[in-house]
Amino acid sequence: MKYNPEIHHRRSIRLKGYDYSQPGAYFITICTHERECLFGEIVNDEMILNDYGKIVYEEWFLSAK
Repeated sequence: MKYNPEIHHRRSIRLKGYDYSQPGAYFITICTHERECLFGEIVNDEMILNDYGKIVYEEWFLSAK
């Protein structure tokens, strides 16, 4: 089904009045199609990145430069 803003309403979880353009610590969630585990696996409460996960990790930190 194509997105229709008249039917589909998304509530913002952003804090009203907060300036998100300022430096700070932000929690980012990346969701994959059907929540498939594409970037690695969790072993003993630790994320073990596979090759795809390592690429995402490296590119994420490169984009901050």
